[in-house]
Amino acid sequence: MSVEPQGMKTWSKLATNKRRPSEYEIVTTNLQTRHRHREQAYELSPAPDLAMNQWYKENVFDSPLQHHDWEEFRDPDALIYRVYTRTQDVQEDYIDGLLDEHNEIDHDASLSAEWLDALERLYTPRRYVQSALQLGGAYLLQIAPASTITTCAGFQEGDELRWLSRTAYRTQELKNAHPTCGFGIKERTYWEDDPAWQGLRELLEKSLIAYDWGESFVAINLVAKPAADETLRELGAAGRHYGDHLLALLVDNQLRDSDRSRRWSAQLVGFCREVDGNTAVIDGWIEKWMPLARTAIESYCDALPESEGAAASAVARVEAFHRSLGLKD
Repeated sequence: MSVEPQGMKTWSKLATNKRRPSEYEIVTTNLQTRHRHREQAYELSPAPDLAMNQWYKENVFDSPLQHHDWEEFRDPDALIYRVYTRTQDVQEDYIDGLLDEHNEIDHDASLSAEWLDALERLYTPRRYVQSALQLGGAYLLQIAPASTITTCAGFQEGDELRWLSRTAYRTQELKNAHPTCGFGIKERTYWEDDPAWQGLRELLEKSLIAYDWGESFVAINLVAKPAADETLRELGAAGRHYGDHLLALLVDNQLRDSDRSRRWSAQLVGFCREVDGNTAVIDGWIEKWMPLARTAIESYCDALPESEGAAASAVARVEAFHRSLGLKD
């Protein structure tokens, strides 16, 4: 009697779960090939001398941050593209509604001269912040050692592009309402020269040349982005004080995206802590980058009107996020 040989089951990588994989697992796990071959991550000739292969070997395979199977990482939100686009489409409808509602009541014309100065100096240049954070997400997407991490980074990059676009849109609206101000004209000068921005600019620009994938993740997701987000939170609070409820509501919506970033980042830290030595590596990187973050927060928040205590509160929230990761006893 002949016996038919049994082939591998569908989703064989996930077969040990002894259950049918979820839609999330099917469409996000084990999708990239570049982590399979240490000497030839990008399967192109000539190898292993190809610069791309050398780059990946140095900054991923030889990273101080190690795990026996990066593909075992899971996004706590189990987010997939279909759900992400539907969710963000709803959020974009909400933002469009806010803008239309405030345009109907001529909101921008009602803003005080003092607050307009603050918006020109401290809000509309934030598109440079969003651009840097988008680039950071894009780099992590390209170099992360697992497709489940890549997926999270891709959605984060999309979030940053969303708010880059919205900041640019609001810049034009403010310019239309107040053509004699510097909206749409002075942002680059503020970003490059204004003391309020130099801490964030240094932090973000240096984080973009943290090429090791693990350090890039820590520098962007655990330090630079939380620092930038907390300065944004303080800007929104100042907006409420000055009657700019539109800005405050936009900030609240943006921070929803930031909360999702922190959830998957915290999950990845917990995943890394399963391996001896990784906790010390991550903690060391945080200690390396936090002095820049504190300076960035302080220089920005001190420039906000009605800013007493804002910098200390923002730094405290970043530090509380770090404590929540369980890196130190």
